[in-house]
Order: sequence, then structure tokens, then C-alpha cells
Amino acid sequence: MEHDSALNLTFIGFGEAAQAFVSRMTRSGVTIHTYDVKVAGASASTVRAAAQVAQVVCHDHLTEAVQSADVVWSLVTADQAFAAATAVAEQIKPGALFLDGNSCAPHTKQAAAHIITQAGGRYVDVAVMSPVLPLRNRTPLLLSGPHADETQALLTELGMNATVEPGPVGTASSIKMVRSIMVKGMEALFAECTLAGRLAGVDQQVFASLDASNPGFNWAERAAYNLERMTLHGERRAAEMEEVCAFLSHLGLPERMSETTVRWQRRLAQSGVQASADDYQAPADALLKHFNLPNDQEKTS
Repeated sequence: MEHDSALNLTFIGFGEAAQAFVSRMTRSGVTIHTYDVKVAGASASTVRAAAQVAQVVCHDHLTEAVQSADVVWSLVTADQAFAAATAVAEQIKPGALFLDGNSCAPHTKQAAAHIITQAGGRYVDVAVMSPVLPLRNRTPLLLSGPHADETQALLTELGMNATVEPGPVGTASSIKMVRSIMVKGMEALFAECTLAGRLAGVDQQVFASLDASNPGFNWAERAAYNLERMTLHGERRAAEMEEVCAFLSHLGLPERMSETTVRWQRRLAQSGVQASADDYQAPADALLKHFNLPNDQEKTS
């Protein structure tokens, strides 16, 4: 999609991902808009302030944000992705691109694609393949579906880092979902291992042993990073893993490991602990205290 004339790009949801993309996006000839459901709630001032800093037009209503948009990019939580697509379909301009960047099961995206296509929009399956920080606009994206090539050209103009994954809608999201079994599952295992180590008073010895077996992995640093990710973004990760469970069920596979990952992600997110990526011990102890599980040092003091 050439945009020699002004291009209107609307983000549905203005959280970490949208803000990170916008912060470094090539914006010549582009006007960026957003609508976030939080504008109607207690976090409205936070969303508006972030939009103002990013020089993004923040709308009070979805209709205002969507009706003139040439490109609509949905970046909401996984559990709200289909509802967002349904709402946008009622307002989308004929021929507009709809980029579904949410972490959803392939069959969820295929259902959303049907709704958008029926409304005259052009649906693209977008998978965000790494944390958006620190890469921001250079975060790797996978695109699939019949409009993926055109979308890649547009995103390249905007300074983004998109690759086409040949195949129908659902191809990119399949890669994302299967990858998340490992990535989010490892985060959950790290939480269980770290908390168990602190309770038993052997966490340092365990990580030293793991470092000896896997040189260069930096287990203690990874534990701190994963606790920070889970406490800060665990709700979003849990919603994504629920989509993974739905995908596994759709494939006919048992999903017990991923179901447990959902519980660990949500449990840490709801703890209220603010972890730091610099240290695993303090947040682990705070989590144990929250769960009424004193660590070994506290029990013997």
C-alpha cells in the first residue's frame, strides 16, 4: 500500500506493544490514532498521557478511531482479540488493512478474518515474535494470509521488521502459539524452580549447578528476568496461554502443561509484587511472603 498521500493508521489498544512500535516508527506522511477501552475507565489519564507523549490522536470512541483508518492494527489482550475484530468490522473502511497482532490460536484468527473480510476489510495474521523492548519498531513480526506481501511492503516503509510466512491466515499464529508453549512454559518452570530453591535454601547452589551444565545461559539472570516478565505481564501471558490450550485441544493434544503455565502466569501477575530484572532473590522472597511461604532463612532465624 503506497502512501504518497496521508496515511491514517489506528492502533486498537495502546499498551506496551503499540507504544513501543510508535516510538521509533517512520512517520512521514502518517497520522497515528488510537482507541483503548481504558479511556472509559480509571486508567484513562494514563492512556491519554501516553498518547500525548507519543503524538498520537487518542479517541474516546472506537468509531472515531476506525472509520477513516487505512490501516487498523489490533494489539489488545488475547482474550479480547475476537471481540475487538468484531467491533472493528462494524466500522472498518472498505479496503482497509486489519493487522491482527494478538497472540491467538489460529482458529480464533481465522474466525476474526472471516468477519473482517465479510465487512470489506483485508485481514492479516501478525505474530509478534519477541518482547517489544528493547527492539521497539525492529521487533520481528511474522505475517501470513493473502495480504501479507502488501503489508510487509507497508511495514518496511514504516521502519518495521516484518517477514512473510507463506500460507493462509493462521500460519504465523501457529508458529507463535507453539513457540509460546516453550517460552511461557519455561517462565513458569523458572518460577517454580526459583521459589522452591529459596524455600529450601539451595537456590544459589542450584543455579551454579545449572550454569556448570549449560555454560553461558546465566540461570540466575534469566530467573530475575522471567520473574519480572511474569509479575508485570503475567495476565497477558496467561490469556495467551489459554489460547495455546485451545489450540492444543483443537489439534487433539492434551494441554496439561500449558494449563499449569496459565495458572503460574496468572498467580504471579495477581501477586502485586513488582519484580526487578536485576535480582531474583528479593522478588522471590516477596512472592513467598505473599503466598504465606517463608523461605528457609526466615524459618531458621
